[in-house]
Amino acid sequence: MPAEGAVSTERAAPDRRGAEAAAPPSTGGVNRPPVGGADLTQAERDRILAKAALFAPPPATLPDGRRDLIGLSREELEAEMVAIGEKPFRARQLWHWIYHQGERDFARMPTIAKPMQAKLAERFAVGRPEVAADQLSADTTRKFLFRFSDGQQVETVYIPDLHEERGAVCISTQVGCTLSCRFCHTGTQKLVRNLGAAEIVGQFMAARDAYGEWPSPKDGTPRLLSNIVVMGMGEPLYNYENTAKALRIIMDHEGIGLSRRRITLSTSGVVPMMDRCGAELQVNLAVSLHAVTDELRDEIVPLNRKYPIAELIAACRRYPGASNARRITFEYVMLRGVNDSEAEAHELVRLIKGIPAKVNLIPFNPWPGAPYQASKPEQVKRFAEIVMQAGYSSPIRRPRGRDILAACGQLKTESERARKARVA
Repeated sequence: MPAEGAVSTERAAPDRRGAEAAAPPSTGGVNRPPVGGADLTQAERDRILAKAALFAPPPATLPDGRRDLIGLSREELEAEMVAIGEKPFRARQLWHWIYHQGERDFARMPTIAKPMQAKLAERFAVGRPEVAADQLSADTTRKFLFRFSDGQQVETVYIPDLHEERGAVCISTQVGCTLSCRFCHTGTQKLVRNLGAAEIVGQFMAARDAYGEWPSPKDGTPRLLSNIVVMGMGEPLYNYENTAKALRIIMDHEGIGLSRRRITLSTSGVVPMMDRCGAELQVNLAVSLHAVTDELRDEIVPLNRKYPIAELIAACRRYPGASNARRITFEYVMLRGVNDSEAEAHELVRLIKGIPAKVNLIPFNPWPGAPYQASKPEQVKRFAEIVMQAGYSSPIRRPRGRDILAACGQLKTESERARKARVA
């Protein structure tokens, strides 16, 4: 869910407020048994992981039989070295060259003897996704279309800071998406498969290639690609194992070395895996909320039917490390006449009371056939004022990358769109 932009669309959603706009929203009258919170069982997490396995990525083996070393854990890399008769310490050497130096050619790794370099080249590769397209927005946002070995593609966006020499890489975790959020273009592309750890890490490494940002800094030197937001195509917590493995590689201090404080993972509310993410990764958390009643959220974020708002907010309260220094971010796309009333702003404040948080208000970014319009600027401003008066930071995101469909909720692989056009 990267950059943003907003103009009117041809079809406006009906105004849902009517005479109810003056009254605080209710829970929508939705009655359902609790499914989340402390009562969540390991069986529920196992069910999610089992379903993820049905959409597993292909093996990381090249057509010539070589194994791609990207995406292997330290332990797996050591096992590969032992399997070819080498000492485990070789893995540490390779880790440095691959993830700190960004080197892809074994022959350019001088701390490894030439016979060993040749041995590695026969059996292994250090891969990157293919850059199928590379677009630059008028506002310097850059969108990559990456193609993987099986021909599947995802979009990855680099969003530079407008005032400092830094920026965020918005990475994807699935080809398509398992959810169907009604305001999101990505959600109209059905889930094809999960990305493997190599494909997730590879997006950031390929972006670093494009900006020449190797080796990794050791002394806190600022870099253009300073942050990662796991907000691209897909729901990362429905591909938890691969996403977690990729982030551990990225955070390893002897490699890329990006601090967990510079990584934000966004979820639409997969409550059981939020608990596991907090326990194991403790990266920054962003929650795609977008509504303050179950009735509305069931409609625009269908995942809410399984994990309703009360369960989602409870999981946020449990998330470890949340503090004024590491606030949970609530993402809220502003839809005209749907979720942008003053009453809903007050209810939002009530929902998140006591959580160290900020609220990102996102102008709706149109896409072909979208059923909504962006909220009027004055309505967004009033909504933000109510949230800020309650003591929460409530920035209104500036539209970024909309001219290349790189904005929040606009990502969808060009190849999929092109195939539809040809069929039509």
